Amino acid sequence: MAKKPEPPRKLIADNRRARFDYFVEDTLEAGIQLLGTEVKSLRNGRANIAESYASAERGELWLINATIPEYPPAGQFNHEPRRPRKLLVRSRELKRLIGAVEREGRTIAPLKLYFNDRGVAKVEIALAKGKKAHDKREASKDRDWKRQQSRLLRDKG
Repeated sequence: MAKKPEPPRKLIADNRRARFDYFVEDTLEAGIQLLGTEVKSLRNGRANIAESYASAERGELWLINATIPEYPPAGQFNHEPRRPRKLLVRSRELKRLIGAVEREGRTIAPLKLYFNDRGVAKVEIALAKGKKAHDKREASKDRDWKRQQSRLLRDKG
């Protein structure tokens, strides 16, 4: 069965650190509740989700520690850069995520922040399991070997 092509999207922020620190088990697209100045700042392509995580509080999913810098033309009507932002997911998905976090000790980590083809801001979140130090060493060893292997193949022919 052929994999359907991914829809076009404009990437704003990518959390490359999450794939190094966690084993990504399941990914999910979630909407994000933003203020007008936050959307304008994102359209400028400025955001940081490297240190952020998602947390289930009060029966809702929140994105904590994500930084969307202030939009300078907004003046006094600007937003707080590091405020918690509500993630919009279906209740069935929310229950599944909360269950995995509480029972299995998983983490909900944001992987990407982007605008989809309709121009709506979305966050790709992942249900992830933390890596131990030896797992990280092995991952970097594999990455280095693949890089060296591609160099050898490129040089030889």
